[in-house]
Amino acid sequence: MKKTLSSYLKVLPVLLMCALAQPLSAQTVVVLGTVRSAEDGQTLPSVTVREKNTNNGITTDIDGRYRLEVASNESVLVFSFVGFVTQEVVVGNQTTINITLAPNISELGEIVVVGYGSQEQKDLTSSISTIKTEEIDKTPTAQAMQALQGKVPGLQVVSSGAPGAAPTVRVRGVGSLEGNAAPLYVVDGMFFSSIDFLNTSDIASISVLKDASASAIYGVRASNGVILIETKSGSYNKPAEIIYNGYYGIQTAQNVLKVANSQQFTNYALATGSSADQAFIDNALQRFGRSRIDPNIPAVNTDWYSQVMEEYAPIQNHSLSVNGGSDKSRYSLGVSYFKQDGLLKFTRNEYERLNLRSKIDFDVTENFRVGGNINISNGTQYVAENSVWFKTYFAVPILPVYDDQNTAATPNMFSNAQVLGYRGSQNPLYDLFYNDNRNKIGKFLGNFYAELDIIPDMLTARTAYNYSFSQINSRNINFEFSDGVTDFLSSLRRSHATTYNQIWDNYLTFNKQFNQHNLTAVLGYSYRNETAEGVFARGTELDPSPNRVQEELWYLSLADQIDEGGVGDFGSKIYGTSYFTRVAYNYDDRYLLYGTYRRDGNNKFQERWGDFFTVGAGWVLTEEEFFNAPMVDFLKVRAGWGQLGNDGITASVGAPTVEQRFVAIDGVRTPGNVVIPTFDFVDRWETTEEINVGISSRMFNERLSIEADYFQRDTKDAAVTIILPLIRENVRRSAASIRNEGFELAMNWSDDLPGGIRYSIGGNLATLNNEVLSLGGPQYLDAGSAEFRQRSIIGNPLQAFFGYKTDGIFQNQAEIDNSGYTSEFITNSGVEPGDFKYVDQNGDGVIDDNDRVVLGSYLPTLTYGFNFAVSYKNFDLSADFQGQSGHSILNRKRGEIIFTTDTNIDAELADNLWTGEGTSNKYPSAAGLRKGWNQNMSDYFVEDGSYFRIQNIRLTYNLINKTVLGTEMPDTKITFTAERPLTLFNYNGFNPEVANGIDRQTYPIPAVYTLGLNIKF
Repeated sequence: MKKTLSSYLKVLPVLLMCALAQPLSAQTVVVLGTVRSAEDGQTLPSVTVREKNTNNGITTDIDGRYRLEVASNESVLVFSFVGFVTQEVVVGNQTTINITLAPNISELGEIVVVGYGSQEQKDLTSSISTIKTEEIDKTPTAQAMQALQGKVPGLQVVSSGAPGAAPTVRVRGVGSLEGNAAPLYVVDGMFFSSIDFLNTSDIASISVLKDASASAIYGVRASNGVILIETKSGSYNKPAEIIYNGYYGIQTAQNVLKVANSQQFTNYALATGSSADQAFIDNALQRFGRSRIDPNIPAVNTDWYSQVMEEYAPIQNHSLSVNGGSDKSRYSLGVSYFKQDGLLKFTRNEYERLNLRSKIDFDVTENFRVGGNINISNGTQYVAENSVWFKTYFAVPILPVYDDQNTAATPNMFSNAQVLGYRGSQNPLYDLFYNDNRNKIGKFLGNFYAELDIIPDMLTARTAYNYSFSQINSRNINFEFSDGVTDFLSSLRRSHATTYNQIWDNYLTFNKQFNQHNLTAVLGYSYRNETAEGVFARGTELDPSPNRVQEELWYLSLADQIDEGGVGDFGSKIYGTSYFTRVAYNYDDRYLLYGTYRRDGNNKFQERWGDFFTVGAGWVLTEEEFFNAPMVDFLKVRAGWGQLGNDGITASVGAPTVEQRFVAIDGVRTPGNVVIPTFDFVDRWETTEEINVGISSRMFNERLSIEADYFQRDTKDAAVTIILPLIRENVRRSAASIRNEGFELAMNWSDDLPGGIRYSIGGNLATLNNEVLSLGGPQYLDAGSAEFRQRSIIGNPLQAFFGYKTDGIFQNQAEIDNSGYTSEFITNSGVEPGDFKYVDQNGDGVIDDNDRVVLGSYLPTLTYGFNFAVSYKNFDLSADFQGQSGHSILNRKRGEIIFTTDTNIDAELADNLWTGEGTSNKYPSAAGLRKGWNQNMSDYFVEDGSYFRIQNIRLTYNLINKTVLGTEMPDTKITFTAERPLTLFNYNGFNPEVANGIDRQTYPIPAVYTLGLNIKF
């Protein structure tokens, strides 16, 4: 009898008890037989023979024989074996069923999305990695790219802990000094710079196009790699299927940084020898009292991180979709809701998003098809003040959260370190209570196409129109308050930015097989139009004064003052046309050729047109008669070369400009024009040229797969700032060259074991060597600040950390005298025991700029990941691990002592400062921290950023053919997921994932634990 939806809903509360329910019983039938290989007729041991939709199964013995008792003659037997095509057979009146299994090349024959079309995986000459929806769904996140962390060699994903924040994504390093290193995202044909609007449950697959031969067909936006996303579609001839997929969980901060407590801080402050620090401690003793444990330290002992951080923060995602189709059409409709709270207290710090989508394909006639895809996203993001993390790290522990003596502080009597003599308030609760930052984000993606078979199965014409609209409405308000020393006026800043993007693609696809010759050719034209515009304004002294509750007062019309410099508008308009072609040829599935060409033109640079070529080739050795390696099922060598473009850099006028100047002539102020001869000349996009060589292999009856690639990617004509000779002015030129080079390897093994156990294990790794080849004349280019210098030096990584190398701590005067420094330099520098011993690189007896060296790069030289999965009966267990090494992090938090000395320090530093001979050979003395000698940029501030992480653990219980309260259950999965439960590292911070390598105020990346439910009706 047909079950209604209400009958299913009745049993949802007892889903977790379903494991106790038993399958329906019926009259049984015994079936036996033998399973053989269709390739050589040999019997196959360990083949899984299972009664469909049940847990009833067995594996064949060493001779390929099996014997299985099934429920009835209506039962269906499923024969599955790794490397062979799965077969299903209805038992009927048969008691003996002998099966022949054909070799399975489904993985090799799987269709892979490429630019403007698709190819079978076995025919690829490029480096492409595809992640399916099953892997994407494992990760509880607002950002789909986060799910790829550690899964694709050559893809670096740097997490962000803030609610709704997108991770930093890099494909095969960084090749631009000023351009955005993010890849191009292509969602169902539309170009995006980010996919933060997509719900992970709406994605069918993500393909990473890593090398030039795969990406170059996208032209001037493909220099940093291409990420192709396909959203979910329905299926032809399939009844409507309702799917609910959701989870609810908690986030919790990991590896919370320990800062000095009152005991440690007081000891440090007194050890500095600073009379001011002594006075601050005395003031705290007088104002807040003495500790009962140690009367020499103040009674207050505030753990500021515990004051500002929640112990747990919820996260949830729910999606409902309807999929299906008839013989003429297919459809997929869905709605999803995501919400993530942040880790900060006392402030709105959250992200919420609602998505609606529809995707429909319709066969108008046998040879004419139309379809459309609409995705609407409406998000609200509350962004906490980033300075909270900065202040929390530096806030002195001898200061309480509230101070009832600070009566001038309103509306809350928060404490203020200034009353003790310190220079700043140091209380992060001011930043939590007295501001509210909101972004309302709306995005719309529309995709419509028509496809006509001009010659059936040979020549197809397709036209596709893609439209995207997005807007970000930002409102940042600061409430009026006093910290007891300074009065702060209310202020409001509003901005509204809108973008309209269009792409219209038209292309022909020719596909023909001539005996052993297979040819696919694409010829097309594309037009794009990108428009952005926005306005912003800032006002102060709102009247009446706004508060957190009355949002109706948060408007600029109530501001007494509008900042003249805080009002403006902006906009841009870029349009371009492109002509492209793609040709793929193979002979007898042995010899493969691939090539693309794209001619791109746009209005951004003086050089309007660019030509981008690629060529690739492959050789399938296993198709050759001379190849005789029985354990190798498939082996292909492949190579490719190509060019890509990057127009993600700021354009320039490219010519001398004229400025108006005023001079005094006979006492009269007279205007005149002056020609400015120095000007930027960035007249073209950056061009990347890449070579990729790789192998693809399947071995041991398809159990083992191997993908290996070597690449060399050179970026030419990179925009760089140089200093003109004689004039000594900074200008930009298209003159630099940067190389990224590396090796990538991915291996996966899967197999079935006796007893119905299935398992898989895999791993990947990638190396990266980033090197500056040329800077247009200069030997180096500085970046960062003068205090924390980064430098791009020819032969070294891009924007590497640059400073002095230390060789321990001077333990006594004798070590200083024997250091090799000259006596005059020792006297002038004031070096003392407890100070850093800097390496004299050139041996001239002095430490100066000539002794600075490269201290490390923020780009890892090695990234890796591995995983395993096992299935037994109704249970599936999987685990993912990932890590990286060979990169450095600038611990800017410790370095801030250069600017402000009267703040707290971290506990590790406080406990290990040099206090006498032999006490430390790593950290200077407390007094030494205050000296300019020890504040020089050095490897003391640059730490190893290597880490290893348990990325994801997921346990799933599958309910198949179960009944609860007399109702047959739908297909149901109950999942428990632990995301990032453990990260191991030595870096002195919350976490070792810092996008640009500079850690000054980084939002913690939480561990996430969720319970999920998936139901198919």
